[in-house]
Amino acid sequence: MREALLIVNPSSGTEQAGALSSVAEEKLAEIYDKVTIKYTEKGGDATAFAKAAAEQGIAAVFAMGGDGTVNETISGLAEQEYRPDFSFVPLGTVNDLARSLGIPMDPKEAIAHLDSLEEKKLDIGKVNDHYFANVVALGTIPTAVQEVDVEQKTKLGPLAYFLEGTKALANYESHTFDIVVDGEKITQDSILVLIALTSSVGGFEKLLPKAEIDDGYLHLIALKGSAIMDKLNIIPKIFTGKAPEDDKILYRKFTLGSIEAQEVEEMTANVDGDEGDKLPLTLKVLPQHLTVLVPKKADNE
Repeated sequence: MREALLIVNPSSGTEQAGALSSVAEEKLAEIYDKVTIKYTEKGGDATAFAKAAAEQGIAAVFAMGGDGTVNETISGLAEQEYRPDFSFVPLGTVNDLARSLGIPMDPKEAIAHLDSLEEKKLDIGKVNDHYFANVVALGTIPTAVQEVDVEQKTKLGPLAYFLEGTKALANYESHTFDIVVDGEKITQDSILVLIALTSSVGGFEKLLPKAEIDDGYLHLIALKGSAIMDKLNIIPKIFTGKAPEDDKILYRKFTLGSIEAQEVEEMTANVDGDEGDKLPLTLKVLPQHLTVLVPKKADNE
């Protein structure tokens, strides 16, 4: 008997999840012999549900929620010897992983595709003892973005992040980071350091055009220098995917690394849109670690 688990965050997507979960259940019932729904009530629930599903040998785990719910579900699967197939219905603000996988941003459309999925391999990252599917962000801009409230995110979506990030540019404070990537040691002043797994970061789908979901690498970019005009000149290149080519951007792809900040008592990373660990950080990639189910049309787009 093939069984699927649907993990639902009822507070995601302006509370759309409750109404949509029954629709998703019906669609999944066309494919699986049994479909179980579990609703999260607090942080960590999705991780626990996914871990239990892996231990029970369930065929597939689907998440319905924002980036945090997706991250938790992946974290629950990551350390298991047997890892069920994974997919999700995006209900968050940015949904970078969905963008990179070709999963529709509209949850109803994403649900409509649940009966026509194909397998792909997905890299995930490990930061200290935790896991991530999209990005670890450090510096002044991520700190500002972390403070975007729910109402702004609901009204403006990714634009809310862009607006807060632009404000941070005007009142920036750079930090000195000691970075090690695959044995290479780099010291860099920056207001923004990103370590990403996918091409889409913060809703900018072409920020890292060379990043593939299964290429076996983490991709690091950092804004160099301190001149504000340098930062503003980079903004158009972010939209066109040319930021990594700019000489004012530090870019490296790597498999194993670490980051710490000089002369800072405490700095907290933003991991997949939520507050993560404090520095220092160790990072590594787990190549093609999960089997992810994506719409078949993704190959043709």
